[in-house]
Amino acid sequence: MPRSPTRHSTPDHPSPARRLCALAPELLGFAVAGSFAYAADLALFVWLRGPAGLDPFTAKSLSFLAGCTIAYTGNAVGTYRTRTRTAPSPYGGPNTRTPTPLRRYTLFLTVNLAGALVQLACLGLSHHVLGLTSATADTVSGAGVGMALATCLRFWGTRTLVFRHTGDIPVRMVSKADEG
Repeated sequence: MPRSPTRHSTPDHPSPARRLCALAPELLGFAVAGSFAYAADLALFVWLRGPAGLDPFTAKSLSFLAGCTIAYTGNAVGTYRTRTRTAPSPYGGPNTRTPTPLRRYTLFLTVNLAGALVQLACLGLSHHVLGLTSATADTVSGAGVGMALATCLRFWGTRTLVFRHTGDIPVRMVSKADEG
């Protein structure tokens, strides 16, 4: 019986283990920036909700914005610092395809809001659809499963939408006249 072909690692198709090893520094940097952001979000929320006396939604909105700002800064100056440089335009002159810092920050906030919606969706599905209404079930679905899925979405969105590799910027289109 013939054996099925196995896929060997080639320069064009590295093995999953090699891809993970290559991705490890990026994952670590993303996790460190996210950890600082989470700590700041939590500390600010507790302070705004307690001593500052703000209502929970205002406190969470402000702490979320602060956490996103810290995560963005950590990723921009740390994890993805080489991707924040403006790539040269293939046409000469300024490159209008590379996002400005404000546009990147706006994209980053959007990706993080999408992550928050994933967490809320997991909580809503568990609590209202599946009927798992205990505090433990809410914690597992919102802060466990929801956080894990949201973190995957945030990592993907941050690396592919916010801090795109300069190689992802399209090259100059060649017209029929240029081909000669």
